[in-house]
Amino acid sequence: MDEVITAEGLAKSFTVKGKRVEAVRGVDFAVHSGEIFGFLGPNGAGKTTTQRMLTTLLPIESGTATVAGYDVARQAQQVRAHVGYVSQLGGADDLATGRENLLLQARLYGANKADARERVTEVIAALDLGAIADRNAKTYSGGQRRRLDIALGIVHRPQLVFLDEPSTGLDPQSRAHLWDHIRSLRESGTTVFLTTHYLDEADSLCDRIMIMDKGLIVADGSPQELKRQALGDSVVVSVAGDALVAQRAFAVLEREPFVREASADGSELRLYVEDGKVALPQMLRTLDAEQITVRSVSLSAPTLDDVFLAKTGRSLRDDQPAPSDDGERAA
Repeated sequence: MDEVITAEGLAKSFTVKGKRVEAVRGVDFAVHSGEIFGFLGPNGAGKTTTQRMLTTLLPIESGTATVAGYDVARQAQQVRAHVGYVSQLGGADDLATGRENLLLQARLYGANKADARERVTEVIAALDLGAIADRNAKTYSGGQRRRLDIALGIVHRPQLVFLDEPSTGLDPQSRAHLWDHIRSLRESGTTVFLTTHYLDEADSLCDRIMIMDKGLIVADGSPQELKRQALGDSVVVSVAGDALVAQRAFAVLEREPFVREASADGSELRLYVEDGKVALPQMLRTLDAEQITVRSVSLSAPTLDDVFLAKTGRSLRDDQPAPSDDGERAA
């Protein structure tokens, strides 16, 4: 499979408050042509810096990277001509119509008037902007605005488009519609490099996911592969009785050979097991033999949040906005 992005030993550091901070610490990875590639990481993990280097917005300190077949450090102009970039803030002019924004963008990328009009007509249809294309962008809803942002990012037919938190702030229906449009980009042959804080978004959309933490890549694979690497199925058991009963329940279950990891929070026990459907009846029999009453029990398959927690020590859902790795707001 062709690779649209390659990185070898990619590194970048900054001086923050007099101290040298290694934002990206010599990472190697590749993104394959035609896939939706998810890029996850806690705030300050290095993902913003990595993306900015790949899009030529930051100079590479050491290592090498190619994007769309061009060397990022030596052929920045060619890289920019072959990629689209949709930031969190977007780039539309509020006082211009959607169509005017798109025509300007197409012309800036070198299209003549006729080709620009033809291409703008295509992206307006592809992203369901027809009914609002001739309204000023300032009148657009959040979902409409994000569709216009993506249209601006692809109007010049890039091989690769970078989408930075594309669905942040959207209502569930708008998010679902936006996901359909992102999938359609892949179907048309465009590679999508997606950063997101929504794990359900990454799980639903991405062919592959890479997780970065503290400047290093800590996981890389399909959502299914990464979830198989997690601790296993999660079983949460709540027992009746006082703290001593809960301690006794924890002690007997923790010894079971099928339990990979266990933790207790008051009367609630959380256990990770290889196969929850097989383990759960055994656990209930064990507790019954100890005359411990079970109040409730739940079984769930591993999620990307379990993977994220295992790889980084924290939940992405709980990750709060913080300064990014280069001192700006995190992506």
